[in-house]
Amino acid sequence: MHDDTRDHGLQPLDGLMNRWGVTNHQLVDTSVEQLNHKQVQRARKGRQLTLHLMQKVTRTLNDAVLAKLPKEERPNFQPYSHKQLFNYAKDHNPAKADANEPLMPQ
Repeated sequence: MHDDTRDHGLQPLDGLMNRWGVTNHQLVDTSVEQLNHKQVQRARKGRQLTLHLMQKVTRTLNDAVLAKLPKEERPNFQPYSHKQLFNYAKDHNPAKADANEPLMPQ
């Protein structure tokens, strides 16, 4: 990342959405907070977002993933934090393992 830019490149959010099989449209449809396609695209591609918007995207992703999981696996789901989805978020740790790996579709 360059200090003179607000573009941070492809985000961990993009990889997680791909792994879970969640599309931009599904994320927008799941959102109860008026998330739009442009915001989702900006989040995935690494355009710097405000903390509020990062948290909104995170809550919506958690809801979308929960909707995809079978009822018996839902209690095992660990909600994601914005720190896991955005590499420019304060205290982002890329080495932290994903606790939801066993629940992901193969």
